[in-house]
Amino acid sequence: MADLPNCETLLLSLDAGVLHITLNRPDSRNAMSLAMVGELRAVLAAVDDDLDVRAIVLRGAGGHFCAGGDIKDMANARASGSDAYRALNRAFGSLLEQAQHAPQVLIAVLQGAVLGGGFGLACVADIAICHQDAKFGLPETTLGILPAQIAPFVVGRIGLTQARRLALTAARFNGSEAERLGLVHFSEPDDAAIEARLHQVLSQVRQCAPQANAATKALLLATANQALGPLLDSAAEQFATAVTGAEGIEGTMAFVQKRAPKWAQ
Repeated sequence: MADLPNCETLLLSLDAGVLHITLNRPDSRNAMSLAMVGELRAVLAAVDDDLDVRAIVLRGAGGHFCAGGDIKDMANARASGSDAYRALNRAFGSLLEQAQHAPQVLIAVLQGAVLGGGFGLACVADIAICHQDAKFGLPETTLGILPAQIAPFVVGRIGLTQARRLALTAARFNGSEAERLGLVHFSEPDDAAIEARLHQVLSQVRQCAPQANAATKALLLATANQALGPLLDSAAEQFATAVTGAEGIEGTMAFVQKRAPKWAQ
């Protein structure tokens, strides 16, 4: 199992192959500081090659997921000019790219404020579970700025037409609307229902072979930017590798022998 870095803005817990990451700046509704971005990237890097970590659960402390970028960081960057703003903004985009392509199943548990950068994090989750009273929105234009790094991920998640409406009105909406839009997969009425849904999802993930899941996730993401023919050629090669590999052999034998495969036991 990978060694996890020490963190000041995150709470980390590894249990039964699930890495729980809690954004832990409750006084600022878990606003995304540059330090938090760096720590999240370090944690994701630490488990990137560790498929004993089957899933990552990302949530926030204090009743909120994430209220967006840290205004204090932006104020500090002002003294250094546009280059500092550019670097600060791009760092968050790099985090979103890294989270999007994590080999583990990334599950976001969304409560309270899910705004700006927090909205972006929700968009890169493989599975998103929210409280029906969570508050979603893209408030950037009300501050005279733009959702620069999260825009591509929002469009990829809910489509261009809905992304345009939400970004250009800064409209706030709840978890039920987030489910209707396809931003989240499950909208639950209370904390107990959220935890029950999370337990169900994790049970389902554990039925899936970890290497097969990682390869499947990469294949699905590749459909967004690869030509169909070359993509299918590559997929055929990956299929041949998988079916003759350890997981493919174990999965086939388990099916024939009418038992659960080793990863599901």
